[in-house]
Amino acid sequence: MIEILHNPRCGKSREGKAILDELGKEYEIVNYLKEPISESKLEEILKKLKCSAQAIIRTKEPLWITQYKDKNLSEKQLIQILLENPILIERPIVITDSKAIVGRPPVLIKTLF
Repeated sequence: MIEILHNPRCGKSREGKAILDELGKEYEIVNYLKEPISESKLEEILKKLKCSAQAIIRTKEPLWITQYKDKNLSEKQLIQILLENPILIERPIVITDSKAIVGRPPVLIKTLF
């Protein structure tokens, strides 16, 4: 099972989806801005990415800059912020049964397979 955390309005996310199509992979689209992911799902993704929540935050997003940038936040607080503000989650993220990758740049998605 392959999933892609996808924002159809994001060019990089669309490129990531196109790479999966080019590779002939079957996948499920998770439009995480409309269908919020659970805390356990986000923690599972972070484990598969082998990174902290900080590593998948879109730090150039105005919301991050104005409300969170200069705060000293714990991992748990960062996860909660991402759950409450999914626009801050980097995209696309492609997830398999055993691992995941942030497709920035989208060509990195190919290294997952």
